[in-house]
Amino acid sequence: MPNMKAILEYHIKYDDSDGNIVEIKIWRVLVTDHTPHGFKYTLVYIVDGVRIVGYDNERGKGDHRHFEGAEHPYRYRGVQALLDDFKTDMEAAKRRK
Repeated sequence: MPNMKAILEYHIKYDDSDGNIVEIKIWRVLVTDHTPHGFKYTLVYIVDGVRIVGYDNERGKGDHRHFEGAEHPYRYRGVQALLDDFKTDMEAAKRRK
């Protein structure tokens, strides 16, 4: 099996209009049992130093999402759906303020 390093496909970090942090990192990786879709990712929305929304696929946990302190399984359906779901959760969290 060839040894392939992760390739950073996308990275952005910024402060939104309310001064909260948004960071998205997506890497292309080898397809394995841990990354069957070939992507490693972490997306976070941080308010006052606290992660309010997060999506990642940490080794041993698989694809999952964090929303307002709770962790839930996440069904990965592609990069665009991941970005859309993250944006939807960020908007929902902002409305709850």
